[in-house]
Amino acid sequence: MSHAANLPFGDNILSRSFIDMAALENARVERGLFPFFIVPRFIKSDALGAISADFPIIETPGSFPLAALKYGSAFRGLIADLQSAAMAVAVGAKLGMDLSAKPTMVTVRGQCSAALDGKIHTDSRTKLVTVLIYMNESWESPKGRLRLLRTPTNLNDVIAEVPPEEGALLVFRNDPNAWHGFEPFTGPRRVIQLNWVKDTFVVRREQTRHRVSAFFKRIGTRRG
Repeated sequence: MSHAANLPFGDNILSRSFIDMAALENARVERGLFPFFIVPRFIKSDALGAISADFPIIETPGSFPLAALKYGSAFRGLIADLQSAAMAVAVGAKLGMDLSAKPTMVTVRGQCSAALDGKIHTDSRTKLVTVLIYMNESWESPKGRLRLLRTPTNLNDVIAEVPPEEGALLVFRNDPNAWHGFEPFTGPRRVIQLNWVKDTFVVRREQTRHRVSAFFKRIGTRRG
């Protein structure tokens, strides 16, 4: 992993901003079946290399809580930006919600499995807003591109498609009809997921569930 001395921001990395808040504030909100918006270059370009170098090494499919991962200072700085009060205010203003007092939860993925991932779904109703930040240097495959959908049954009935390219942001309100999925893909696929959730009980429950799941995934990998 990289260290703060190798970063373009100097020694006090956590005092720097890694995200383009102006681009978020200026993004157009689509208000069809459910509100969402996309910012293709949300992470500042001069921060991408450091964040990528400090991204957690994840060798198995699945979603992992931050407490189960090791990562460097640039990645930590990005997470601090995402969980900041300013981010809650900005996203809340875009979606017409008050997120200022709502707790957040962050999980990270590094690998994708065609057998396990991509099926059409909506997120848990305990999640109010879903934020996805992609950290893949490039994305040539037609598969693995997240699609926002009109129905729970047709992956080709697309509202919008988001290639999981480095620095891209997708935000949507977790309405009951916020269907999404992607064509099955196996291989590295880096994504950070931030959710504002209903209360702290949700955070504790989900963190416990993810820790247990991550433990069994590691055991399975060792046996394999």
